[in-house]
Amino acid sequence: MTLGPTVRRVTDPLEVQADAAQVLRSAFAGDGDSVVGAFDDMVRWGGVEAACELAWGLAATMVGQGLATGPWRLDFPDIEQANYDARWVARFLSAYANADLPTATALFRAAQVDGKLEQCLLMLAGSAVATIRKHGSA
Repeated sequence: MTLGPTVRRVTDPLEVQADAAQVLRSAFAGDGDSVVGAFDDMVRWGGVEAACELAWGLAATMVGQGLATGPWRLDFPDIEQANYDARWVARFLSAYANADLPTATALFRAAQVDGKLEQCLLMLAGSAVATIRKHGSA
């Protein structure tokens, strides 16, 4: 996934929600290419910020509604020994839980620069599916 410099655009929350639902359907089906394709489409449609908003929506699916206002602390023993994508997802979820969009955006860009964004987004989508299955919402 190639993400270049973009002009900030406002995305329609309903579009982001629909795209997040499509990502989840693809992830449930085990179709990683479609998951990545949905993020690529978001980048073409609304820039990097739109793709980050889509990832933010997946984080919302995992964390759920009605989260008490933070600060929330990431409690993941030995996180530095985890794979890059697992560390990224944990930190992205922590940023979501703390309503810290600047940190989430920085994580997004760092994964892009490191050449790991696609892997991280696949892990995020897979983690969202696992969370939904665990809570019986599928």
